[in-house]
Amino acid sequence: MPLRLEKRSYSKDGDGMLNWLIGVFINTVLLMTIDGYFDDIHFSGIGAAFLASLILAVLNAVVRPVLILLTLPVTVLTLGLFLFVINAITLMMTAGLMGDAFQIGGFGTALLASIVLSFFHLLVQKAIIEPLRDRS
Repeated sequence: MPLRLEKRSYSKDGDGMLNWLIGVFINTVLLMTIDGYFDDIHFSGIGAAFLASLILAVLNAVVRPVLILLTLPVTVLTLGLFLFVINAITLMMTAGLMGDAFQIGGFGTALLASIVLSFFHLLVQKAIIEPLRDRS
């Protein structure tokens, strides 16, 4: 019997816009949580965190692939760990675009926050989203 690979989307019904909004909402919650634990990260409110999440989603879709391509040799040499630096750069760009509504104390804080954000995204994906998707 031949092996069949099936392409799976984020959800079975393929509603991309809803999945994107869920991702933005999850990112908003995670950013507000990080704001509570890091002294050098500050949002002016929940609306600023939501806007930061929207901007970050756009930057991750547009700028991040270009940065990954430009830094591919370094990323390969560091076995992918340089992707955390790229995530920190996009986080700093988001803070720069938002001005006083979103402030990060420095690149080290952005790097640590990007690692924490990536870890919790993975945790939410594996513990909540995938079981819900497999159940339906």
